[in-house]
Amino acid sequence: MAKSENLTKAKEAKNDEFYTRYEDIQNELNHYEEHFKNKVILCNCDDPFESNFCKFFLRNFNYLGLKRLICTSYHASSIAGSQISFFDLIEDTPIIKGHGYVMDVTKVPMANGRGVSDADIDKLLKSKKWVKELNGNGDFQSAECIEYLKQADVVVTNPPFSLARNFISTLFEYNKQFLIVGDLNWTSNKDVFTLMQSNKMWMGYTSIKEFIQPNGATKKFGNKLWFTNLDIKKRHEKLILYKQYSEEDYPHYDNYDAIEVSKVSDIPMDYAGIMGVPITFLDRYNPEQFEILGRRGDLEWAENECSFYTPPSKEKQAYYKSINKTWRVQNTYILSKDGIPQITYARIFIRRKETSK
Repeated sequence: MAKSENLTKAKEAKNDEFYTRYEDIQNELNHYEEHFKNKVILCNCDDPFESNFCKFFLRNFNYLGLKRLICTSYHASSIAGSQISFFDLIEDTPIIKGHGYVMDVTKVPMANGRGVSDADIDKLLKSKKWVKELNGNGDFQSAECIEYLKQADVVVTNPPFSLARNFISTLFEYNKQFLIVGDLNWTSNKDVFTLMQSNKMWMGYTSIKEFIQPNGATKKFGNKLWFTNLDIKKRHEKLILYKQYSEEDYPHYDNYDAIEVSKVSDIPMDYAGIMGVPITFLDRYNPEQFEILGRRGDLEWAENECSFYTPPSKEKQAYYKSINKTWRVQNTYILSKDGIPQITYARIFIRRKETSK
């Protein structure tokens, strides 16, 4: 699904282990307190002893008023039972290769009565009462882990990059609320885009610039952010528009009855028609203010479902292709004064609801 070079290399190397920093989790989850109270939280891609998601919810279990916290680990994780010795301290229980582990907590005692300390968390993790071996390998798609999913109210995690599509489809199959780390390039996938277009999932508040690798080193990525279907205040905030439309500033596409808007901040406040905008618009999308009509790049959609798409003649198509080998008939482009097609970056099509007829 994600097509950045780093993610492609990670998939090829079967290396999906990029762990989210505690501060990045806290920065995002601070916006969701009302969604967690008296809820069962599932972190189903998270080693209880290494995951910062697990640590965050343990530390804030009582403050958030959680009903239950479940964290499951996958046996193939390179850090499972290797970087922390807590498993060796669980009543002398040895590490069982090929099995995942689950932490299932319904309360987090506080020794000092004021807040959850590191000592409180350590004691809980070392208790066989709360942590046990799974029968299987801990794969989030396994029957055993699906049973935990069925019991959860909200899933919060950083899913494996290479399995993101399966992960999202599983969440929707079982009708679960979620807050997960993802990639902006997910929106180029037809299934994910359709979910966002139909207001079934949207972007969260913050972005993530760095992740932790199993060896402790940090890895920088671009375009990493949060996806959720929890109804947050952000998606109801109106985008302030201040630009005025003019034919000179907003050229018309040759193959779509829409204008080119190269920056989200440049969306005109007085244009009633269809606009092609960058995919970063999704981060500011308010479904009460705009409607999303589709996205360029999908030829099947353009030819069969898009009423404002008109392909150039076959002669022009051949000519454009001879000029630019990367030219595609469904991609948004503008003709220069010399009749040369100028292809834009990826675009999605939107229209303002206030002025749409």
